[in-house]
Amino acid sequence: MKVTDHIKNANGKTLFSFEIIPPKKGNSIQQLYNNIDPLMEFNPPFIDVTTSREEYLYIEKDGLLDRKITRMRPGTVGICAAISHKYNVDTVPHVLCGGFTKEETEYLLVDCHYLGIHNVMALRGDAMKHEQYFKACDGGHQFAKELVGQIQNLNKGQYLHDVIEADGKSDFCIGVAGYPEKHLEAPSLKTDLKRLKEKIDAGADYVVTQMFFDNQKYFEFVEAAKAEGINVPIIPGIKPLAVKRHLQLLPQVFKIDLPEDLIDAVETCKNNQQVRQVGVEWAIQQSKELQAAGVPVLHYYSMGKSDNVKAIASELF
Repeated sequence: MKVTDHIKNANGKTLFSFEIIPPKKGNSIQQLYNNIDPLMEFNPPFIDVTTSREEYLYIEKDGLLDRKITRMRPGTVGICAAISHKYNVDTVPHVLCGGFTKEETEYLLVDCHYLGIHNVMALRGDAMKHEQYFKACDGGHQFAKELVGQIQNLNKGQYLHDVIEADGKSDFCIGVAGYPEKHLEAPSLKTDLKRLKEKIDAGADYVVTQMFFDNQKYFEFVEAAKAEGINVPIIPGIKPLAVKRHLQLLPQVFKIDLPEDLIDAVETCKNNQQVRQVGVEWAIQQSKELQAAGVPVLHYYSMGKSDNVKAIASELF
């Protein structure tokens, strides 16, 4: 079932969902199952599975460094299929512009269609570690709106190099990212909202926001999006703070602000166990306010760990 259909069928009730990352290659999927198991009691209608882009690996050969491309966390589509089969739940694989040609994207989408996966999250992705700015690979998409367009074309039976008339063509529900505090590369929030509107106009069906810790920024973002003509569901993304280093890391990486009350609470913690509890309590209060406001879904960035998300969900669902 599509994410948008799950939202419609909920009749205004806030749903629970979460996002996981694939295990590093060579590791068993069982550890992932161990972290999903405790969250299934809250009946998530869908689970997101992230995709990692390529990395460069340098291997010494005859006294020289040979550069090879690798992916540390492959298998997104396979993991989606495994989770869907094991838990009878819809899955949402993330599809990136970065590191993928248009042809590779088409093959991935065809695989999703064969597996009965009806939802995808279309993302540009980050720049590679050695690049200051994002750069598409040869034959790839530069912008997420282009990726959304390719997925929508596939829904119409329009492949890259031919048109296929078939009764069983794909019908993907497409999610995209939104940024309540603007994308780090955007010159202004207004400009960023214009880019989001372009993704919606290209065929995106819903939005999931980047993490935020001040609900007012989400509420203002939703109102500004509506003023821009964006009328699809906007799902808030929640990340529980877990370690003291997040005070520096999250603003640096995601260009977000943390509320002073949260900063003060974390700074008084003597260890990361206490920080984790502060993060849980903050996320519970965030979630309760958002739930009371009638958000369609509360979407948690679990990063593969479930104990803190379970503690939060237990208070709400």
